Amino acid sequence: MADDLVRPISIKKKKAHHAHHGGAWKVAYADFVTAMMALFIVLWLLSSNETTKKAVGGYFQDPGGKGKQNGSGMTGSGDSLSVSKSDMSKLKDKLQDALKSAPALARIKEQVKLTVTGEGLRIELLETAAGIFFESGNPKPSAGCIALLKMLAEELGEMPNTLVIEGHTDSNPFGSGDGTYTNWDLSSDRANSARKLMQSSGLRQDQVAQVRGFADQQPFKKEDPADPSNRRITVIVQYQRGEAPPEPAETAKAQASEGHKPIKP
Repeated sequence: MADDLVRPISIKKKKAHHAHHGGAWKVAYADFVTAMMALFIVLWLLSSNETTKKAVGGYFQDPGGKGKQNGSGMTGSGDSLSVSKSDMSKLKDKLQDALKSAPALARIKEQVKLTVTGEGLRIELLETAAGIFFESGNPKPSAGCIALLKMLAEELGEMPNTLVIEGHTDSNPFGSGDGTYTNWDLSSDRANSARKLMQSSGLRQDQVAQVRGFADQQPFKKEDPADPSNRRITVIVQYQRGEAPPEPAETAKAQASEGHKPIKP
């Protein structure tokens, strides 16, 4: 009994183990999710149009938006700036260069006239007797006209400026004898055909401010109302709101330098 009372008592302590090695797996999982998100953003940008790419690029160049006046903020890069009074001539030169560099437009580029006016930059597609833009009496554009309008839509769709699209005919009467379809209808339908095509090729849905059909009331060649060039589509790039148009003397000088007769809007 005495030996049992003095026998030492040993106590064993078990070490506690941390379950699942703590939260290290959570950090690795968060890194994986972040990498996947970055991948999806890159894939989305690659499939986006140029306007979206420039807007995103502009944000990272100027997150605070301090450079918006230079086009580097959320509104996009400098290429998508609005065309002001002083820049209309630059836009005209840019479009002329695009016409010259497009092999598909070589046959019709001489029938495209660009003029800076009090309303904006007028881009006129002057018809010929052969009907290179529209067949006689048909509101459906030709293949060459489609290529040209798509090119214009891609260039002009990057700008916030609004557009006006006009349709004109010559003085030759068109339509059925009962007057159900006349030059008024034809000019309006051609202008609308141009609008639909351009909106599906780069223009914003709210970028076209007006569609006008003038029939034969505003001929390009007033001395010859029946001339084929009076049949035309006109796209007008308007000045920004609140901006004064060029002085009449400046406009007349620009038109005279091209031998172009001004057309009253």
